[in-house]
Amino acid sequence: MENGNIVIRREEEKDYRAVENLVREAFWNVYRPGCQEHFVLHRLRNDPAFVPELDLVMEKDGELIGQNMFMRAHIQADDGRSIPIMTMGPICIAPKYKRQGYGQILLDASLERAASLGCGALCFEGNILFYGKSGFTYASHFGIRYHDLPEDADSSFFLCKELIPGYLKAVAGVYGPPEGYFAAERDPVAFEAFDAQFPPKEKLKLPGQLFG
Repeated sequence: MENGNIVIRREEEKDYRAVENLVREAFWNVYRPGCQEHFVLHRLRNDPAFVPELDLVMEKDGELIGQNMFMRAHIQADDGRSIPIMTMGPICIAPKYKRQGYGQILLDASLERAASLGCGALCFEGNILFYGKSGFTYASHFGIRYHDLPEDADSSFFLCKELIPGYLKAVAGVYGPPEGYFAAERDPVAFEAFDAQFPPKEKLKLPGQLFG
């Protein structure tokens, strides 16, 4: 996809370290002191649920400014069915290009490509104020619950979008993120060794972070 001086294409192996650094810069001190997303991305590329056709980068005038990736997932329906869907992320835009519309362009192009590959629906953890602009709504509207979340807990972070209209009709059940997203928690030694390969950055505990 091209849009003026913007190109969205598949990630190539030669992009790997630059993309990992982009993700690290974009998420640093956002959700926790430091971040884990660059390690998660690194591990997800070799995960069985990884969708190579939807491993995307965005360039502006040849400069890498954004990325997104997709993983296969499923909803365990209350009637016993396993409903195939996808999830996505990490998704990010380089800090100096945030809040300029590039994230919306990348997101919408990603969703269009996922739909063209037959993805019926997408569940994702994100902010409705941004993702709602691209048609996401609360997953609870579809009767989909987040794995292990208590019934009375705030689930406003858990979003869903049908890419095939009616795909989730009469589907109610539970969604859990693919195990690969917990790579840093499962293997903290490997995570620390991986992060040490990047330039040192100060970890700060800031207001609004979700994790300590």
